[in-house]
Amino acid sequence: MKEQKFSPVKLYSGMIFKEEKILQEALKKMKCKFGEIEETSEKFPFNATDYYFKEMGRPLYRQFFVFGELVEPELLADIKIFTNRLEEELMKKSRSAGRVVNIDPGIITGGSLIVATAKNFSHRVPLKNGIYAHIEYLFTKNGVRELEWTYTDFRSEEYKEFFFKVRKRYLGELKKIKTDEK
Repeated sequence: MKEQKFSPVKLYSGMIFKEEKILQEALKKMKCKFGEIEETSEKFPFNATDYYFKEMGRPLYRQFFVFGELVEPELLADIKIFTNRLEEELMKKSRSAGRVVNIDPGIITGGSLIVATAKNFSHRVPLKNGIYAHIEYLFTKNGVRELEWTYTDFRSEEYKEFFFKVRKRYLGELKKIKTDEK
């Protein structure tokens, strides 16, 4: 069988933060690296778990940012490595003992929402250098299907509606690219 190139994917990032100024600083650096942000979710209270409270304090919020430029899916591990370094940089700059922002980049494909993580688990696929791919959702024609391991906050209807809308626009972009290539 002949090798095939993957279709480009939509890059997004979920950010957990306490302070708006730290979020803005992280976004500024990410826009320099990945281009303009095409869509932003509302700011959601992050209280589905207390996992980050000791390190980051409270109250915490999660917000999603979708980048305009499509990327190659093979770049996901490198993008996560970049965001891990950015987290460290902002932590040092803030003179904090723990992270001041948690940056979780991911990709949206026609069939799934994938997030990059440095935490291994049985259902995660190793990519490179300690980075794994975690499938959060499967997309169907009419909606979003949760998986056994879907994070608690990702089970909210607001998240699902946001990502389903982004996926729909992404499919339109892919269709246009394929039409333009003919």
